[in-house]
Amino acid sequence: MFARLMRTTDDGVATLLRLVLGVVFFPHGAQKVLGWFGGYGFHATLQGMSKMLPAWLVVIVMLAEFAGSLGLILGFLTRIAAFGIGCVMVGAVLTVHGKFGFFMNWAGKQPGEGFEYHLIALAIAVALMIRGGGAASIDLALTRGSARTTPAMPRF
Repeated sequence: MFARLMRTTDDGVATLLRLVLGVVFFPHGAQKVLGWFGGYGFHATLQGMSKMLPAWLVVIVMLAEFAGSLGLILGFLTRIAAFGIGCVMVGAVLTVHGKFGFFMNWAGKQPGEGFEYHLIALAIAVALMIRGGGAASIDLALTRGSARTTPAMPRF
């Protein structure tokens, strides 16, 4: 089961998607957990977001964004990391961004951000859940040589 979860090929497209999503999400997770990039850090984020969500769910969101981004960058447990980030994106649309419509607030004329960014991140996460971490991933290194390194879907 574990080997099947980590199964991937040396797919360059999956690698690119994995790195982009990981690098984009690292600052978001670091804001919430470490207080970097102008964030508030673990305790203040927990306190602030717990007004909308149960505290245990806020901790899972922070874990998904921070550990998930690191997992994607390293290509370790890629499918789990992508699933976590995908769930965070669905939750963000349902709880905050959905009511502002599709478009982001580029011109500053709407009261909040729409969900177009979240949709793109979710699509990348789904692709990674299907394809795995690709080349230059810990997942590939751990499963290389195994009969289970065949792709989950045909390569394009």
